[in-house]
Amino acid sequence: MKPTRRLLLQSAAAAPAFAAKTTTKAGSAAVYERLGVKPIINGMGTVTVLGGSLMPLEVVQAMDDAARHFVHLPDLQKKAGAKLAEMLKVPGAMVTGGAAASISVGTIACLTRGDKKRLQSLPDTGEGWRDVIMQKTHRSGYEHQMMMAGAKIVMVETADELRRAISPRTAMLFYMNKAENEGRIQRAEFIRIAKEKGVPTFNDAAADVPPKENLWNYVNRDGFDLVAFSGGKGMMGPQSAGLLLGRKDLIEAATEGQSPYGGIGRGMKVGKEEIVGMVAAVERFLRVDHEAEARELDRRVAEMMKLIGNVNGITMSRYVPEIANVVPHLAMEFQPGRTPSAKQVHDQLLAGDPAIYTLLRGENSLMVSVWMMQGTEHRIVGKRLGELLKA
Repeated sequence: MKPTRRLLLQSAAAAPAFAAKTTTKAGSAAVYERLGVKPIINGMGTVTVLGGSLMPLEVVQAMDDAARHFVHLPDLQKKAGAKLAEMLKVPGAMVTGGAAASISVGTIACLTRGDKKRLQSLPDTGEGWRDVIMQKTHRSGYEHQMMMAGAKIVMVETADELRRAISPRTAMLFYMNKAENEGRIQRAEFIRIAKEKGVPTFNDAAADVPPKENLWNYVNRDGFDLVAFSGGKGMMGPQSAGLLLGRKDLIEAATEGQSPYGGIGRGMKVGKEEIVGMVAAVERFLRVDHEAEARELDRRVAEMMKLIGNVNGITMSRYVPEIANVVPHLAMEFQPGRTPSAKQVHDQLLAGDPAIYTLLRGENSLMVSVWMMQGTEHRIVGKRLGELLKA
């Protein structure tokens, strides 16, 4: 059934975590069941392995409309980027093939600085910019996204080491936003040193909305030259899309570093549907009442705790991560040696029908995200947890 204008307006007024539930579940399930795949209950949050998030109707509609016409893709990329930059009040913006692709094309921009000859030679950097410096505690596995462009990763631990490591071959300083509290160089000092040396800074903030202000604060307030966000997490855009925001000259260089242009970024294709869907997702995300959403998530956490009830050896609390996925979660601490243990409960939830995915944090801790649960799924999870813990 094609969404009507009335349905779209109703969806736009809904809180973000729940707008997507108007998509018919039966139809979606049938699509997967034909392939022998069963839908699950997402108690992990906006994680890539479970598909990120569910797109609201207006995003799906925008992508459906985009799929019905041909356009000149570079023109669409340029004008969509200008629209995003205007909405977010940042110097430059572009739609990428996800946060990981944002890291790659951002690295390409810093390796080439708009020089087309350098771009065509990558991953061979020759005698030009090559080194990307980052803190050891910010290692995440995404270093490969920089290395594939030709970058050499240089690890440091202290501010003095950082200063000594910067050389004429330094292309970029990389910062992992969710590792803010783990490194010895805090963001203000990290950025200050980079600016003193004239080296661009990159902040991977993939999962760090809400709050929506992060979309412009990391650039305008903190001073990062480039910032990456996932499109298919908190913003509920296409899972295969992301944002790269920051300095206009670097955004322009990054745009030529991905498809449909040639070179190292050719495989980082972003279709016209994803570009249009990402713009629609940002428009919607900016008008959503995130405080109302948080209140609803709090209500869900409280209802789950009530359904589970008091259980010996279990401490339950409301938990909001300090960085990334900053929304209410249910945190469960298990007394050491208790049976069933946190891992046993986690595994039993996975073995159920439907399978319930949660976050196992060590041997004695389980965290449940209610953010991506649809309808009354939080009640199913609460009841199932109560049964397992009391059995």
